[in-house]
Amino acid sequence: MKIAVLADIHGNLEALRACLAHAEREGAEMHVFLGDLVGYGADPVACLDLLADHAARGALLVRGNHDDAALGGLCENMNFVAREATYWTRAQLGDSEREFLASLPYAARRGNLLFVHAGVDAPDQWDYITSSLRAARCMDAAQASVTFAGHVHHPALYFAAGSGVHHFLPVAGTPIPLAGRRRWLAIGGAVGQPRDGNNAAAYAIYDEEKRMLKYFRVPYDHMTAARKILAAGLPQRLALRLQKGE
Repeated sequence: MKIAVLADIHGNLEALRACLAHAEREGAEMHVFLGDLVGYGADPVACLDLLADHAARGALLVRGNHDDAALGGLCENMNFVAREATYWTRAQLGDSEREFLASLPYAARRGNLLFVHAGVDAPDQWDYITSSLRAARCMDAAQASVTFAGHVHHPALYFAAGSGVHHFLPVAGTPIPLAGRRRWLAIGGAVGQPRDGNNAAAYAIYDEEKRMLKYFRVPYDHMTAARKILAAGLPQRLALRLQKGE
């Protein structure tokens, strides 16, 4: 089965729709959403409606730190822009959206695959996997053949071989065979707020039968998404990030 893995949607409806349409053209048969479904973007309710429909049809979803923040709390660990966006998002959500977010687990497993937003060893502490050491800790805790994570907004791939953990940057559109004798940690990048200097939405598709992973970049109408952010009164910085991809 081909599994489309999408992370960090952040209320960006234009990016989400573009990635879902692209995944359909690529033959995806299942979807997994790795948290941070809301926060930053101007369409949290529309995104959650679309994602709830996918969940009803068998998609797997996990919770991210922005989803947690949208449910309440002081957000003392967030910067000013993220905090302001969180408070705005809370005001948009109704009871059904909050119930949906609250129902999401911090991690989900499918056979020998594990799906999580951030680190596996303490998934509700939101560890950023930005080094081989942190990747090793994550893979050790996962005890899975392939672990899929988000949170860092940069595409990356780690694998454990022998006594070491290796890291490389995947090339979009290039199939990567995931050898069964190794453990892997795949970070597909962000659908709704890329931060690697490329403003195209990022996601990945994993072919279970072939053990083949492919990363994708999908151009979308980021200008419309940015204009919606400004029209909503959200910080200008969030609109600029969509335009610059950083």
